[in-house]
Amino acid sequence: MVKRLYKFAQKNYKPVLMLGFDLLMLTAAFLLAMTVRFNGANLIAEPAMALCLGMTLVSSSFIFLRLGLYRTVIRYMGQQAIVAVLQGVTASAVVLAVASYLTYAGVPRSVPVIYWCFALITVGGSRWLVRLYYQMALEIHKTRVAIYGAGTAGLQLYKGLIHGEMYKTVAFFDDNASKQNTLIDGVLVYSPTNIHEVIADRDISEVLLAMPGVPKRRRREITRSLRERGIVVKVIPGMEELVDGAGRGATDVSQIYENILGRAPVEPQKNLVCASIEGKVVLVTGAGGSIGSELCRQIVQWGPTQLIMLEASEFSLYQIERELRQQQLDENFSVTVTPLLGDVRDRRRVAEIIERFKVQTIYHAAAYKHVPLVEQNVAVGAENNILGTLSVLEAAEAFGVEQFVLVSTDKAVRPTNVMGATKRFAELICQDFGRRFGRTRVCMVRFGNVLGSSGSVIPLFTDQINAGGPVTVTHPKVTRYFMTIPEAAQLVLQAGSMGRNGEVFVLDMGEPVRILDIARRLIQIMGHTVRDEANPDGDIEIQISGLRPGEKLYEELLLGDKVAGTDHPMIMRAEEERLTSERLQLLVGELKDACTRHDSAAVHRLLIEAVKDYAPKQDLIDTVWMQGTKGLPAPQETAEVRQLAAGPRGRGRRVTGEMPEV
Repeated sequence: MVKRLYKFAQKNYKPVLMLGFDLLMLTAAFLLAMTVRFNGANLIAEPAMALCLGMTLVSSSFIFLRLGLYRTVIRYMGQQAIVAVLQGVTASAVVLAVASYLTYAGVPRSVPVIYWCFALITVGGSRWLVRLYYQMALEIHKTRVAIYGAGTAGLQLYKGLIHGEMYKTVAFFDDNASKQNTLIDGVLVYSPTNIHEVIADRDISEVLLAMPGVPKRRRREITRSLRERGIVVKVIPGMEELVDGAGRGATDVSQIYENILGRAPVEPQKNLVCASIEGKVVLVTGAGGSIGSELCRQIVQWGPTQLIMLEASEFSLYQIERELRQQQLDENFSVTVTPLLGDVRDRRRVAEIIERFKVQTIYHAAAYKHVPLVEQNVAVGAENNILGTLSVLEAAEAFGVEQFVLVSTDKAVRPTNVMGATKRFAELICQDFGRRFGRTRVCMVRFGNVLGSSGSVIPLFTDQINAGGPVTVTHPKVTRYFMTIPEAAQLVLQAGSMGRNGEVFVLDMGEPVRILDIARRLIQIMGHTVRDEANPDGDIEIQISGLRPGEKLYEELLLGDKVAGTDHPMIMRAEEERLTSERLQLLVGELKDACTRHDSAAVHRLLIEAVKDYAPKQDLIDTVWMQGTKGLPAPQETAEVRQLAAGPRGRGRRVTGEMPEV
C-alpha cells in the first residue's frame, strides 16, 4: 500500500500537492470550528480528539479523490467541479460526526456544522481565488481595437464591447468628415486617411468594420485596402442583419454565436499559422465538411504553394471549390487549388495523392461525427474514423509528410458513444505514430461542439423557431463546450506548428454552456419570447425531448492532469496515457478483420477493449446488424452476403498493414 502511494505521488505530484493543501485546509477548518465552539480552548491535544481528526482527514482524502476533485484544472473549473467540492465538504462533515461518535471524542453536535462552513470557505474559496486571479490576468491584457464606422452600428458595437472581456475600443474611424475629430464617450473619431499612423501610435491590434448600411462592394474595398497594409480586419454586421441572417439559417453569423457563447473568439497567432502553411503543399481531408471547408478558406489566405482538397462527396467538393475561386477573385490573391474526389479508406488513392503531389502538411478532418448515426452504423463508423485515419497516417509516414494534424473531439474523453470511442481509438493510433516514427510530426486537436457546423444546435434551433416551435432540448442540465467554426479551424492550423510526438491540444473555451440557455438566447435574438410557466403567452415553447443514444450530460476536454501551456496563451498541451505499440497493432489487426466482415458486435467489443474509459450507455444498436439477428441466437451472415464479399473485387479479403504500390 505504501509503495502504491509513493508511486502515485511521483507520477501525480500536482494532485498530491493539491490533496495535501486540502487536508491542511480541513485541519484549519476543524481547529476554527472548535475554537468558535469552545471560545478558544485548545482541545486538539486530547488523544480521542486527535484520532477523530485523523479519521476525518483520511476518509476525506479518499472521498475527494473519488469525486475527481484533482482531475479538474482549477483555472478551467466549471459547474461540475463546484458541485464536487460541495459534495466532498458535506461528506467530510458527515464523516467528522461519525468519527466523533466512534472515538468517543465528545465533539459537540454543532461542530460538524461549523466545520462544514469553514471547510467550504477554505477548500472551495481557495479554488475560486486561483480561478479569479487567472481571469483578472486575462482582463489586464484586453485586445486594443478600433471601430471603423461611427454610426449607429458602431455605437452599438462599442457599448457591447464595454461589457466584454476581450476587447478595448481605443479609436473610431469614419469616412464622414462631419464626424471626424468628435468624441464618442471620450473616444476620438479619426479620419481613415491616417489610419496606419493611428494604429501604430495607439497600439491597435484589430479593426472592426461596423458599417452594415454601406454596400458590400464598398465594404470589400475598405477591407481589402486595410488588409493590404497588414491590418487585421473583421466585418461586423448590424443587429437587423444578424437577426435576418439567423432567420434564413445562414452559417455566416459568427457574431450571433459570440453573443450566445458569452465570449469573444480566440485569435490566431500569425507566426504559428505560417509555419505549417506558407510555401507548402497542404492536403485537407474531408474538405467539404464544416471544419474541412473552413480550414480550406483560411489556408488559402496564408500563402500555400498548393491546396489539395480530398472529399468523398462530389457536391460538397464542388461547393467549396467554387467558393474558394470566388474568394480569390474578391480578395485578389492566387493559390493553386486542386479538388480531388476520394475516400480516406481507399489506401491506394490516398498514397497516390500524397506521393505525386509531394504533400508536406496534412489536416485530417474526414470523419463521421453525428453521435446517433454512428451509434446505428458501428462498423462503417469505425472503418471511416479509425482505419481511415490509419490509412492517411501510413501514407504520410511512408512519403515523408512533415506534419499531420488529426481533428478530434471532446467526445473522445471518457466516451459514452461509438463516435467518441472511434475518435479516441484514432487518437491512440496518432500517439503511437508520433512515438514510433520521426519523419512526420503528429498531433491531435481536440475541441468541443462547433456552432454552425452541420448537425449543430444553431441550425436546428433556427429551423424550429422559424417553424413556430417548439424548440427541443434533450435535457435541462445538459452542457457543452462551444466554439465558432473559424476558431476551430484556427486552432487546427496553429497546432500543426506546435505538435511534435502525439500530443493533444485543447482550446480554452471558457465555461461550458447550457443548451437550454442557448435555446433561450437564440429565441430572444430572433425577436421572439419564450413560452413557459412564467410567461404562458410567449411565442416559442422549449420542450425537453430526452437524451439520445450515446449522449451524456456534460463533456470533458482532458483525460488527465498533465497539462502545459504553449506558445499561444489560450491553447493547452496535454500528455495522455497511451497503449503499447504491440497491443495497439494487435487491436488494429482485429479491427480490420471485423470491419471487413461488417461484424458490428466484434467492432463494438474491440472499442471497449481498446479505449480504456469507454463506458457505453446502451447495448449495441447497429441498425443493419440488429435487423439481421432478429430471432437468431447469434449473429448470422448469409451465404449471399459472403459470396458478394468474396467477389471479383476482393472486398472480403483481409487488409494488410503494407503500403500499396503506387
